[in-house]
Amino acid sequence: MRPSGEVPMQDDPASPQPRTLLLFGGLERLVKIAELRLEICDMGKVSRERTDEQSLLFKFGIPLQIENYIKESMKTEMAQLQQTAVHNHTAAMLEMGTNLLSQTAEQTRKLTNVETQVLNQTSRLEIQLLENSLSTNKLEKELMVQTNEISKLHDKNSQLERKMLEMETRHREELDTLKQEKGSLHSLVGRQTGVIGELETQLNRATGNSTALQRQQQEMMDTVHSLINLCSKDGAVPNSTKVADEEKKFRDCADLHQAGFRKSGVYTIQINPQETKKVYCNMETAGGGWTVIQRREDGGVDFQRTWKEYKMGFGSLPAEHWLGNEYVYQLTSQRQYALRVELTDWDGHQAFSLYDRFQIGGEKQNYSVRRRVPARRRPQRQEHIEQIAAPRRLDQSHGPVGSCRPSQGWWFDACGPSNLNGMYFAQGQHIGKLNGIKWHYFKGPSYSLRATAMMIRPLDFS
Repeated sequence: MRPSGEVPMQDDPASPQPRTLLLFGGLERLVKIAELRLEICDMGKVSRERTDEQSLLFKFGIPLQIENYIKESMKTEMAQLQQTAVHNHTAAMLEMGTNLLSQTAEQTRKLTNVETQVLNQTSRLEIQLLENSLSTNKLEKELMVQTNEISKLHDKNSQLERKMLEMETRHREELDTLKQEKGSLHSLVGRQTGVIGELETQLNRATGNSTALQRQQQEMMDTVHSLINLCSKDGAVPNSTKVADEEKKFRDCADLHQAGFRKSGVYTIQINPQETKKVYCNMETAGGGWTVIQRREDGGVDFQRTWKEYKMGFGSLPAEHWLGNEYVYQLTSQRQYALRVELTDWDGHQAFSLYDRFQIGGEKQNYSVRRRVPARRRPQRQEHIEQIAAPRRLDQSHGPVGSCRPSQGWWFDACGPSNLNGMYFAQGQHIGKLNGIKWHYFKGPSYSLRATAMMIRPLDFS
């Protein structure tokens, strides 16, 4: 227990000195307690000895005077012995206290080192904790910013989803409208197809009627010509010249022109002594008398044909057609002809090329050009005849002549820079077409023309 007047000592955490003083005070109290215990023990021992002496004296009947004398004589000696014993005990206790004090000082030093290490570690932990706290605050701020961004994105996503739903609804409505319009268009196309079919039927009838009318017109013209010749006879017996005029047949459109026919149209000529042939005569261009062998104007006739079709001809004479390689061969074999090529672009510009002594070979020669003589007159935009009339061997298969092959002839020169029998392309689609109706020196080899015509006339026409 602490004495009542003692003030308790308080430790200073920053210094180990108060703890050392406290330890020294504890040792002093221990020494005092030990001395008190020794005194108590000695007193008890003396009391026991006295009791034993009294018992002996009483037993043996020694008088009290002797007892008192002994006590008096022994009192001083006992005091010295007690003092010596206390001194020895005190020295032992001091030595023990000194050892304890040394050990306590060593333990205190160790505790001080440990405390210093603990303080250093605590300081580091506090600094690290402060840094972690700052990082945590920074992360919390960033997390708050990210949370705000996520909230904004969520709002935008909601708006986009709403707009997407609106667009889907609108597209669905538009799709339904388009389906209805498509159905209406299908119905309209069906009706238009029926109308077109009826128109085609009527056109075929009209074409047949036109052909019959043209035949009747030609027969009437032949009859009129015969009547004119009969009326011009002088005497009962005709001379040889008039008989020859009666029996004369028109070899080409030039003969018709010289006979007085000045209107362009379809006429019948004597293509050979055994056969007649209907041809289209141009009686207006450059003096007239032109027999048309090819015409392109609207793409109504497909010119991707077989060898046989190009040989015998195809198309409609008043419109697009190819006269036929065999008939061109027979025409150019009886007289010397000039070839005129007329070209028209999509802007309405026109040009032509004129070639002298145009003649082709027969089927055995693949209808190739025999003579290639430069033209007497050339426009600003034209091409030399070798580039449209170069003879090539032709594959005489019955397949279509629509692909670009080096074996194709002058009349279908799809591989060359000029080809008037190419595919027909409408306006707006005529640029950059190497397989179209092209003439190299008029608009170039990739411009598909709107209209062309190839026609021949005798060189001696006047």
